[in-house]
Amino acid sequence: MQRLTRTLFFLALGCLLCEAANPCCSEPCQNRGVCTALGKDSYECDCTRTGYHGQNCTAPEFLTWVKITLKPSPNTVHYLLTHFKAFWNIINNISFLRDGIMRYVLTSRSHFIDSPPTYNVDYGYKSWEAYSNLSYYTRTLPPVSEDCPTPMGVAGKKQLPDAKLLAEKLLMRRQFIPDPQQTSLMFGFFAQHFTHQFFKTDTKRGPAFTLAKGHGVDLNHIYGDNLDRQNKLRLFKDGKLRHQVLNGEVYPPTVKDVGVHMHYPPHVSDSYRFAVGHEAFGLVPGLMMYATIWLREHNRVCDVLKEVHPDWDDERLFQTTRLILTGETIKIVIEDYVQHLSGYHFKLKFDPELLFNQRFQYQNRISSEFNTLYHWHPLMPDTFHIEEMEYNYKQFVFNTSVVTEHGISSLVESFSKQVAGRVAGGRNVPAPILHVAIKSIEESRKMRYQSLNAYRKRFSMKPYSSFEDMTGDKEMAALLEEMYGHVDAVELYPGLLIEKPRQDAIFGETMVEMGAPFSLKGLMGNPICSPEYWKPSTFGGSVGFDIVNTASLQRLVCNNVRGPCPVASFHVTDVKEPDSVIINSSTSHSGGSSINPTVILKERTTEL
Repeated sequence: MQRLTRTLFFLALGCLLCEAANPCCSEPCQNRGVCTALGKDSYECDCTRTGYHGQNCTAPEFLTWVKITLKPSPNTVHYLLTHFKAFWNIINNISFLRDGIMRYVLTSRSHFIDSPPTYNVDYGYKSWEAYSNLSYYTRTLPPVSEDCPTPMGVAGKKQLPDAKLLAEKLLMRRQFIPDPQQTSLMFGFFAQHFTHQFFKTDTKRGPAFTLAKGHGVDLNHIYGDNLDRQNKLRLFKDGKLRHQVLNGEVYPPTVKDVGVHMHYPPHVSDSYRFAVGHEAFGLVPGLMMYATIWLREHNRVCDVLKEVHPDWDDERLFQTTRLILTGETIKIVIEDYVQHLSGYHFKLKFDPELLFNQRFQYQNRISSEFNTLYHWHPLMPDTFHIEEMEYNYKQFVFNTSVVTEHGISSLVESFSKQVAGRVAGGRNVPAPILHVAIKSIEESRKMRYQSLNAYRKRFSMKPYSSFEDMTGDKEMAALLEEMYGHVDAVELYPGLLIEKPRQDAIFGETMVEMGAPFSLKGLMGNPICSPEYWKPSTFGGSVGFDIVNTASLQRLVCNNVRGPCPVASFHVTDVKEPDSVIINSSTSHSGGSSINPTVILKERTTEL
């Protein structure tokens, strides 16, 4: 009743603000119902397959009523999964229970993502262009119509607050706020390195467009996003990538040696202009550190396959190794990266066979909202500690010499011990990169995103009823009210960073409940997870399949550094001696060294 009253209020308000307003501006259709305007005065809601009926799709069908009555809130589920460790330890050791819960996690999350895709910035309705044009990011919610009375539809003021003022008052760091989950900088740098393969905004065409052709995990940040770049990075011998050896360890080749384009300022000498798959990875040492590790892993796996298949030619060794590294990446992301983010005592599992009998589509389109919510600028510290050295942003950016001077082992160890910042809760974006957050606000407005509350409803969360409900802080709530006028007018991106965090957590509720479906759908929608691909023969037989199925962050590092293996952890308090890792006898070791501080800069790394 309260939701219906609010809907009718804003519909009436819209009429007062602008007689010619689109009646769908007030978002009258609830529960994923689709609104179609019928002239200026009326509309209809399409409630097909929503589980609801009625004029505004607010009346639940019987089974829907049972489901929503029994279903716990997202915060309740989160509480259960992050407490009662002894209980979850039992569940984790009972295979059929663990598999059943993991299957539910995957399906329940993935079903939030429309597949095939539906909208983009230019088409707020279903069209062939929105479906087929891969140069667009897709959209989860259609953009706010340009003929609406306010930028958020009918709620709030007719003008949004100044982006710079908003960022300075509510996003900029006063004092470093550490993440209570003890997330390490190793995690932050992994986030940037991993997501750059599919968050590749076309800056010439604008924030609605992407340069990423694969819309998912295709490792173009390792191999290049086109055949010409890939060929320049390949050795064309034994399936390997080109490299150089410095002090007995393998590093990426230089731009001068391979002739690929990379973003470096003039002061960087030729010997430190390393060339890798992504042209912006020279920005910070962390990106180049991970690029070096994966380069070594590719060449190591080629040696493993060559030993088992001495008759294979260069092309087959290269292509099969790429599939193996794709599998390794997905397993590490689910079982190390997402596991840490979730804070769950339930142990996540990468097992594509869990979905083989489910309704699931093995395809993915990257959503612009997913791109936007991944601007985790607060993760970054004020300075970066490597061994006995401390680097500020000016010293760290475009300083690839850090990679070779410290070495991969030292960087991994150092950044596994340095805590990252808390993302939610506001006021934790470092001043040196605040301009990136400001630009994120400005680009979000070009995309005409709907409000934070609209996205909460889309992902089955209760909309915030007040600014204080959103922030848990009276001062920030007062500032937001002054800037926006109504809680239903708060923008998506600022809202995600200002939202109160969950107890002892890095994120707020909306970030997790929105981000998890995008992430899991993109990972499990990869072709290698399909029944036709997920078999040993795809990966060169049991040896390659075993590399995928035993992958972990710690193993990845240990297999690709010389000497004692450092602890590689996304969690600072996990610093302990690593479990012994069996390193394949045909491993080709190499060393490297660096880590990235601007993880949160996302794909627009050149802006630092």
